Amino acid sequence: MDYKETLLMPKTAFPMRGGLPNKEPKIQEEWESKSIYEKALKQNEGQESYILHDGPPYANGSLHMGHALNKIIKDFITRYKTMRGFYAPYVPGWDTHGLPIEQALTKKGVKRKELTVAEFREKCKEFALEQVEIQKKDFKRLGVNGEFDNPYITLNPEYEAAQIRLFGEMADKGLIYKGKKPVYWSPSSESSLAEAEIEYHDKRSPSIYVAFDVKDTKGTVDEDAKFIIWTTTPWTLPSNVAITVHPDLTYGQYRVNGEKYIIGKDLADDVAEALNWDENEIELEKEFTGKELEYVEAQHPFVDRVSLVINGLHVTTDAGTGCVHTAPGHGEDDYIVGQKYDLPVISPVNSRGVFTEEAGQFEGMFYDKANKEITDLLKENGALLNLEFITHSYPHDWRTKKPVIFRATPQWFASIDKVRNDILDAINDTQFKVDWGKTRIYNMIRDRGEWVISRQRVWGVPLPVFYAENGDIIMTQETVNHVADLFEQHGSNIWFEREAKELLPEGFTHPGSPNGEFTKETDIMDVWFDSGSSHRAVLEGRDNLSFPSDLYFEGSDQYRGWFNSSITTSVATRGKSPYKMLLSHGFVMDGEGKKMSKSLGNTIVPDQIIKQKGADIARLWVSSVDFLNDVRISDEILKQTADVYRKIRNTLRFMLGNVNDFDPKSNAIAENELLDVDRYILNRLREFTANTFEHYDNFDYLDIYQEVQNFINVELSNFYLDYGKDILYIEERDSHKRRSMQTVLYQIVVDMTRLLAPILVHTADEVWSHIPHVEAESVHLTHMPEVKDVDTEFVEKWNTLMHLRDDVNRALESARNDKTIGKSLEAKVTIASNDNFDATSFLQQFDDLQQLFITSQVEVVDTLNDGESYQYGDIRIEHAHGEKCQRCWNYSETLGSVGELDDLCPRCQEVVKTLV
Repeated sequence: MDYKETLLMPKTAFPMRGGLPNKEPKIQEEWESKSIYEKALKQNEGQESYILHDGPPYANGSLHMGHALNKIIKDFITRYKTMRGFYAPYVPGWDTHGLPIEQALTKKGVKRKELTVAEFREKCKEFALEQVEIQKKDFKRLGVNGEFDNPYITLNPEYEAAQIRLFGEMADKGLIYKGKKPVYWSPSSESSLAEAEIEYHDKRSPSIYVAFDVKDTKGTVDEDAKFIIWTTTPWTLPSNVAITVHPDLTYGQYRVNGEKYIIGKDLADDVAEALNWDENEIELEKEFTGKELEYVEAQHPFVDRVSLVINGLHVTTDAGTGCVHTAPGHGEDDYIVGQKYDLPVISPVNSRGVFTEEAGQFEGMFYDKANKEITDLLKENGALLNLEFITHSYPHDWRTKKPVIFRATPQWFASIDKVRNDILDAINDTQFKVDWGKTRIYNMIRDRGEWVISRQRVWGVPLPVFYAENGDIIMTQETVNHVADLFEQHGSNIWFEREAKELLPEGFTHPGSPNGEFTKETDIMDVWFDSGSSHRAVLEGRDNLSFPSDLYFEGSDQYRGWFNSSITTSVATRGKSPYKMLLSHGFVMDGEGKKMSKSLGNTIVPDQIIKQKGADIARLWVSSVDFLNDVRISDEILKQTADVYRKIRNTLRFMLGNVNDFDPKSNAIAENELLDVDRYILNRLREFTANTFEHYDNFDYLDIYQEVQNFINVELSNFYLDYGKDILYIEERDSHKRRSMQTVLYQIVVDMTRLLAPILVHTADEVWSHIPHVEAESVHLTHMPEVKDVDTEFVEKWNTLMHLRDDVNRALESARNDKTIGKSLEAKVTIASNDNFDATSFLQQFDDLQQLFITSQVEVVDTLNDGESYQYGDIRIEHAHGEKCQRCWNYSETLGSVGELDDLCPRCQEVVKTLV
């Protein structure tokens, strides 16, 4: 007889190889044809909602790993919440306005100057929507679930209308105003920038010390004295109108080589070193407080203009001379202090960073090129005391990566000062997973200047502002809401297609326009105002969403971006934050922690992973990283991830194969009748489930990744499944022992598939389709397993047995190395108590020790003189007694002696007899 035919070997159609790149698209097609997302939402209607509001990625270019990390984690969150019974719709969004799209069209050969503004904007819109479709397809290919057929897009008319109405509410509250003050200006983009659009890089700049002759002493300093200022921006000197000193600092008039210089006393040593003054030639002649120097007049070194000495609290002794060159047209602190003294705001630089006629002899020069001309002129006039070059951190345009300047121009602002404390209070009411997240956004709001919301571009939402003939600003509730209605009906392009009068309410009049003529604002809104309005346009604008959202989750750069603009506009108009919780992720680096770039050849993109390994490998990788910090990816890391995936897949496949003949309705064993070993694993499954829920709830996906591996490797592969082969294959099909184990195996495969479903979305659904007797058409239409109590005392007893089993395995390995045995079934194990542990009494609680240890024989004795001592008893390994059963391969001293079954052990004889 061929005994193989009598074994109950695993059977399943679930393949060993994943073949994910080819299989996943078919699974996704099935989700779409069966409306799985819609059905999952429908079955949770009326339940508690959980709203994760999507921060809109910019619609330009292919997806990078940062996109994948972001969208996949969002998918983890919403799928898990849905499977916990929450109503958790996910509405993806796209940010579609702004300079990069204008630049992309220019690179494609679109000749901007040959088109009207409206025509160019239409091309921008077409390009943006093309990009949305490309990215939408790529996000869906990653297995991301959501309302991709009805996303929110910032260029949609209803979105723009909501944004305009929100703007109008802020204007009604006096939070929107126009003013001329210095703002970050990008000559490379020819536009103002918000703080959120600034990043810092090293820049080489001239560092100069300049002497300003005293012109009017006010009876304080000597007539022939000179103030020394220090600056790294010589190009701003044509705009100098003052020298600022701190009122409470002490200043000295020093005689050096026959000249008299005024500097801060605390900085005298530093200045002396920088200017190579001989300490023997330095004499302190007079001392003054900064307050005493107020209103002294100095002569500008090359312009026929007085530089007034003024007081300012922003002056420090960290660097420089304590006498600060002040140009209100080129610095925020300068501007603020200049307002107190009614100083002129001079800014002779145009939008391209080129000096205007107001700059005199420097007209036509690019500001940075003018540095040399200005320092040469200072030297010629005897005012340049020292010139060297330094490399320092300097603000750059985050898109063009080129330096920015401070430039005073008429701009529209949103007041932060008026709502700052309210925003800080809202941040205090917000949940954060990590304290540094709260600290980061709190400090940014606390230290933030006024928000420049105007941009000198064309591709964006126009500022709904009109001007009367006399220059009066028209920005009323009536006019703004009328513009919003027009935008909702026609889109914002109507602003550029119609004259101002046609955009105002019918019959509108204004005392400042006696002839009934009006003009309109040509600036557009900052794109951060666009995306920062999404809580109004989306959360409040859609029936299936709600305000505030439960969570905003984006990259850590959004503390200065979307997180910031969203809470600002929300608190300003609704008095509270648009999010209950804020969570962020780091950036994706290469395997060595370096930034990925094409030039370094270290770039990995989602499309590459999907085509080579499959989206589920990308998703498993996401679960394997600590996303709160910067994360790493490389081919080697992905290979390790794929190995883990194969282990998970093969473990699930083994269990599927061994429940192929199991029907939970007719074959399941009641829990109180399960064998103890099965009840132990069932309790461990419950612990695993509870821990996994806790990790999902806390967004700790790395802990889930590790928990899954531990459960599969330690509980299942190293013990339960290995132990179970002797039962699943050998025992009679309907034996209590086999059905007891199958009851638990079935529960494990069902529960584990559901627990993995938010992460391995395709594989989990594939597994689900191979589990016999499940009713739901997709695992994504099921809920998570029920959390049940764990018998902790019972588990602890079995955990102790597992520790003892580890010692037995160590002893078996030693015997294997000594050639005493080969496979563990060739062993007889003898165990006795020792000083460390009372193994003899403990093991009396357990049956079938030989099966639990996967050996042929186990004997428990009181003492053992020739065993090895371990933590959990003394152990001796010897070759098993008797002969090898040809069916189960266990050794037995009582092989059968009847007919052709004489080479089987008694157990196998009983089973085979029923089959003959």
